[in-house]
Amino acid sequence: MPKTRLVLRYMRLTLLLSALVTALTSYGQPTHFETIQQQGQNQPVYFHAWGGDAQINAYIQWLASEVKAAYNIDLVHVKLNDTSEAVNRVLAEKSAANHNNGQVDLIWINGANFAAMAKNKLLAPDWAFELPNFALTNPDKNPAMSRDFSLPTQGMEAPWGQAALTFYYDSVATPVPPKTLTELLSWSKQNPGRFSYPKPPDFLGVSFLKYALLVLNNNRPAQHLLYQPATPQSQALLLPELWQFLDKLHPYLWRSGRYFVSSGITLRRLMGDTELSLAFTFSAPEVAGAVERFDLPRSIRSYAMADGSLSNIHFIAIPYNAAHQASAKLVANFMLSVKAQAKKQQAMVWGDRTVLDLSALTPKQQEKFKPAKPHLSALPINSNSPALSEPHPSWSNLLTHEWLKRYGAQ
Repeated sequence: MPKTRLVLRYMRLTLLLSALVTALTSYGQPTHFETIQQQGQNQPVYFHAWGGDAQINAYIQWLASEVKAAYNIDLVHVKLNDTSEAVNRVLAEKSAANHNNGQVDLIWINGANFAAMAKNKLLAPDWAFELPNFALTNPDKNPAMSRDFSLPTQGMEAPWGQAALTFYYDSVATPVPPKTLTELLSWSKQNPGRFSYPKPPDFLGVSFLKYALLVLNNNRPAQHLLYQPATPQSQALLLPELWQFLDKLHPYLWRSGRYFVSSGITLRRLMGDTELSLAFTFSAPEVAGAVERFDLPRSIRSYAMADGSLSNIHFIAIPYNAAHQASAKLVANFMLSVKAQAKKQQAMVWGDRTVLDLSALTPKQQEKFKPAKPHLSALPINSNSPALSEPHPSWSNLLTHEWLKRYGAQ
């Protein structure tokens, strides 16, 4: 046999033996996520999340009971008035060189804060894609699952739910509500003092400004600039329409636009007291829940604006210095489970739309997401409103700053 053929046969045998040794060595070894499960059990997880809604708080308590039973994890809801509180804590820890024992394990985050934390390298990298349940979002088909306010998440966030700006009204006081921004101005003139919006930097108040900014600049050549970092040039092109609209609207708002409420909860309270006839929320299911709790009258109805609904996906993230990262990953993976997502979508639990791709689930799993008989005050399932994507995060800060300059002292 020629020497060359002997050498080739020897090389093949060597490769086969090497593969066999590798297989035997890895046999019975835990997978990467199994290792996370082993490391993450029996630990606390400090989940820093907005605490201003009773329904959401109750759902997080349910999450805590589930991960306690599954992993003996103590999920502690650290209730925030604003996500920036947690961001500032992580930033302070980094400044103090606390790189391994941070007090924030998991954080419910929005696009502007994500952009700030990512820029300052405050988030753990490349963890979301390794969650087994992340695949259920079908990110290849649904790229929004890995983009936050137009920014790639790069595995630093896991999607948790979907929300859209939803309006609600008292059908006794207002049988036919306004369906567009233009109609809203006309309706406010005919019904002075019956509508308002929260003062920025409140999230809901800024959301109303973004909705108006997008609609007012719809189909304009410069509209694409809203999805890029704000500049003096794009500001000069796009903001004048908004200020002109608000100047016309404000005199007809609650208290003639001289005072603004501080939050969506206060807005809802004014609706409950019948001081307002029209309001809006980013959590559509809260309306039906408030009616059931008698916080709102039975005559309340929900709808989506015909000219578009500001929509976004909200995410959870793990700070780079979280003390219990493996445990936080276990909690995040459960949050993306069929059980947790189906529970959250129930109108009387939270009603937050699932981020899972239902077409990727089994028929039995899909059944869990079918709604019961809809509540009269809930947003109709067949609501057809164009989805307005969130602008670049820089626009949120710019809108807050410029709004306060113009109207904050009133």
